[in-house]
Amino acid sequence: MDGLVMAGQLLLGLSILIILHEAGHFFAARAFGIKVEKFYLFFDAWGYKLFSFKHKDVEYGIGWLPLGGYVKIAGMIDESMDTDQLSGPPQPWEFRSKPAWQRLIVMLGGIAVNIVLGIFIFWMLTFKAGETYIPNDQLVNGLVPGKIGKEIGLQAGDRVVAVNGNPIKRFDEVTSSKVLMGNSQLTIERNNTTKTIAVPGNVLEKVADYGIGEFVTPRMHAWVGDVVAGGNAQKAGLKVGDKIIEANNKPLQYLDELKTELAAAKNQTIALKALRGTDTVSLNPAVDSDGQIGFAADVKDLPQQTQMYGLFESLPIGASKAWGAFMDNARGIGKVVTGQVKAQKAFTGPVGIANMFGGQFDVLKFWSLVGLLSMALALMNLLPIPALDGGHATFLIIEMIKGKPLSDKFMEKAQVVGFFILIALMVFVLGNDILKHVIK
Repeated sequence: MDGLVMAGQLLLGLSILIILHEAGHFFAARAFGIKVEKFYLFFDAWGYKLFSFKHKDVEYGIGWLPLGGYVKIAGMIDESMDTDQLSGPPQPWEFRSKPAWQRLIVMLGGIAVNIVLGIFIFWMLTFKAGETYIPNDQLVNGLVPGKIGKEIGLQAGDRVVAVNGNPIKRFDEVTSSKVLMGNSQLTIERNNTTKTIAVPGNVLEKVADYGIGEFVTPRMHAWVGDVVAGGNAQKAGLKVGDKIIEANNKPLQYLDELKTELAAAKNQTIALKALRGTDTVSLNPAVDSDGQIGFAADVKDLPQQTQMYGLFESLPIGASKAWGAFMDNARGIGKVVTGQVKAQKAFTGPVGIANMFGGQFDVLKFWSLVGLLSMALALMNLLPIPALDGGHATFLIIEMIKGKPLSDKFMEKAQVVGFFILIALMVFVLGNDILKHVIK
């Protein structure tokens, strides 16, 4: 069932984005009097479709191949490769008969809609839910470095007070793109001294390998939250609300200290002591091969604040989040191009995106991911690859500079090249996705 919910959310989210993206092209074309022949969600490859109807000379439908969607604009060389209509003289309602600046607007219409949609979604999410965060100055126990954090020199209990010399108010700034994109500086407080730690340029690749939890997490006491029913912790008598204070005769305060002791006691029994109210109880749970005993930590140590905003206050914050998502994707692509991050670690396909949505429908999470995908789709379509909007826009800008259009033969060949580039990218992303999320 979880898999169906994931797939359903992915399909719904992508369908919304595709329909609105193509609507941007559709309405821009109609505004300039250009005839639109088809408007399809998904591709009706080889003429096969799931559903269609005709209204005012436009065929609307749903294709069977879920790799995007399209509007077929009269007099334009596109992915349909239908060049028969170009053999005759240009007609006033055709794309090719319009000025280059109008054609450019039509090509950028879908990208513009994705950007506006992303801003609108983040605006509404900010207005509805506000911003919940951990105040950095209230995180008195500091942080816990994972494998990546330890490699760059962080230690348990460190407090990050500034990023690139700028004081931080929220702990999530430590795991934001301004840090994870690398080549940044963390100012930390450790044992009443201040130090600077450099974050290398390849940190994002390592986070892709090990997960953000292996960079840094807030430090918490070893409070017991949920206990797995039938698990080793429950069998040993551990209860919700307990606070573990000793493991194998070693006093401890923090969850990371407990995890260290559990890791050293894999496939063994460990002696624990826990506070239960005012009483101290002794427990002897078995530790599994993963260093777990079967409970989730309670995050009561983590102070949280929620700041709400008015409708108009939320707009610049939402726009900033949308732009930040756009630029994070752009910088990520830049790191792939320059070789700082491997492509197979940077790109996520449908399987990975479905996993992000999760097996339970959460309205805020769903729209947050749709907003992120909308900005990612805008960036992807801006890339100057033939067959993408950015490729068409690039050729139109060249035409405007030259003062005459590129030849139909060149455009046909460019479209074919672009088509094969896109197919190769899709195969790579999907194959990489399967390897990352299915074959483990």
